[in-house]
Amino acid sequence: MGSGFSFLISLYNFQKPPLPEPSLGDLPEGCVASILVYLDPPEICTLSRLNRAFRFASSADFVWESKLPPNYDFLIRRVFDDFPSKLCMKDMYARMCQQNSLDGGTKKVWLDKITGRVCLSISSKGLAITGIDDRRYWNHIPTTESRFDTVAYLQQIWWFEVDGEVEFPFPPGTYSLFFRLHLGRASKRFGRRVCNSEHIHGWDKKPVRFQLSTSDGQEAISQCFLNEPGKWMHCHVGDFVVGKNPSVPTKVKFSMTQIDCTHTKGGLCVDSVVVYPSEFREGLKRF
Repeated sequence: MGSGFSFLISLYNFQKPPLPEPSLGDLPEGCVASILVYLDPPEICTLSRLNRAFRFASSADFVWESKLPPNYDFLIRRVFDDFPSKLCMKDMYARMCQQNSLDGGTKKVWLDKITGRVCLSISSKGLAITGIDDRRYWNHIPTTESRFDTVAYLQQIWWFEVDGEVEFPFPPGTYSLFFRLHLGRASKRFGRRVCNSEHIHGWDKKPVRFQLSTSDGQEAISQCFLNEPGKWMHCHVGDFVVGKNPSVPTKVKFSMTQIDCTHTKGGLCVDSVVVYPSEFREGLKRF
């Protein structure tokens, strides 16, 4: 009888299907979410397509709150007039990665999609440009090559000066400020980009001088010749550091001058001033 019973046990074990091997889908959502916190947003979005557990874990609020700037609540109040109060953190991150306009459309603010760092751009219409209202010197011209759809174009002037300032709750970190400029007037002809260099002159005589100062006493000065017609240039003005008190806005003043009145200068497009995290600086130089 014992041998028969052993035979039945062995037969049952033979017919019993093998247990499935563990897979990523068996991981608890909370465990997956705790891992996703350490990844960049594009990586999180890629992994969300793996299975159900990763899809739900990738929408956890604490995952996306870790990607937002530490002072995101101050940023929202500064940038948006009617920000939806019931957005989840993932949708909030996506909304802030868009180029959001403020101050009458003269500024745009967005988060870099990969790092979550704050970027800011100020249009030529948000700058104080000497002689801008005199059409003998300056004109605002439409273009698809600006995020503001228009640039200030200089035909000719003796005294060249552009000033501006911005007060904004930048998150802690180091930032670089640039003027985005273009020698010549770009346009499309028969579907091809062409550059009219008719008015370009005077920029090889003396360098352009750039200055930057902040409300907490930081200063920077730089200068360069403008000598690359037909391409957009990001002229580096200087860097500034924002401390660990993100609730206090940082005020930055900046200028660009070439005020040697022994000669005229012209043929320059002033698009904008941009403020980027300093780690982006080398990429802008290659633009």
